[in-house]
Amino acid sequence: MDDGQRISLVTSGGGVRDLAEAARLAEAAGFESVWATEFYDRSATIALAAMAEATERIELGSAIAYAFGRTPLVLAAEARDLDELSGGRLTLGLGTGTRRMQQDWHGLDGEHPASRMEELIPLLRSLLRLHEGPIDHEGRFYRLRVTPTATVSAPLRVDLPIYMAGVNPRMIEAAGAVADGLVGHPLFTPEYVAEVARPALEGGARRAGRTDAVPIAGYLTCSIGPDRDQARREAAAVVAFNSTVKTYEIVHRLHHFEPEVEAIRSAWRAGDFGGMADAVSDRMLDTIALAGTPEEVLARYTERWHGVYDRTLLWPPAFRGLEGVRAVVQAFS
Repeated sequence: MDDGQRISLVTSGGGVRDLAEAARLAEAAGFESVWATEFYDRSATIALAAMAEATERIELGSAIAYAFGRTPLVLAAEARDLDELSGGRLTLGLGTGTRRMQQDWHGLDGEHPASRMEELIPLLRSLLRLHEGPIDHEGRFYRLRVTPTATVSAPLRVDLPIYMAGVNPRMIEAAGAVADGLVGHPLFTPEYVAEVARPALEGGARRAGRTDAVPIAGYLTCSIGPDRDQARREAAAVVAFNSTVKTYEIVHRLHHFEPEVEAIRSAWRAGDFGGMADAVSDRMLDTIALAGTPEEVLARYTERWHGVYDRTLLWPPAFRGLEGVRAVVQAFS
């Protein structure tokens, strides 16, 4: 799709080899970048290593790797290695996860995540310059003293881009203050981007004395298939799952989706996954996602989503695996 937009792919379904194949398909189709996800059963950094080995030119990113699941030293070392392995194609996308994920998955207290990110990202940049001398950091959240005992080689890039995920204004402001870009959530809408996300980014940038615009690499749930109803129902399942998280209520309130969200959560509590998808109204689905036949999706993208993001990250439903990836890649090629 040659329209001046930076079309990219988020791949999250299947095993590591499937993710590498998805990256290869995206590169062959001329996509700008391909991004790996992370969850309790998937490492973004290992996936990126496989994707780097399977490709030659396409840019790579993590959307996202868990910022607090690794120490700053490990994060910086992994970023350095991945950028070298890929030949300077890495964008390190970091996110905090929800408070419950921080507490239950990583054993943290979940307190003050935005302030912690504001300390972490500059610290990572210092660690990428470890070849310039020792680091002695005593901060609110991190204490780090590293005095190399041997020569440290300079990384391929000391200025590799670091993006931050955020949904609520405070976290988005933090991205505007310290990150090279924002990773936009799959529940974002054009209206939320215009009315909440971009003003918060600009506010964070002003607070930090920055004059450059901070770009958004935004997720866009994209389900495509010859069976329109099936493609839309698969997208509805993704929207419903994401809507179970209270942290994201701010997006739903903007569009008055409270009745749908309550029905989704009621079905979730009952273990009724079909009922969750049923609760996603057509208005809710078409506000948040792209779903339908290839022709319908392309028309809707042009009408509603073109130009919303600086980098549009098309995200096929993970449970469709490579089939879903191929459908998106073929439609947008």
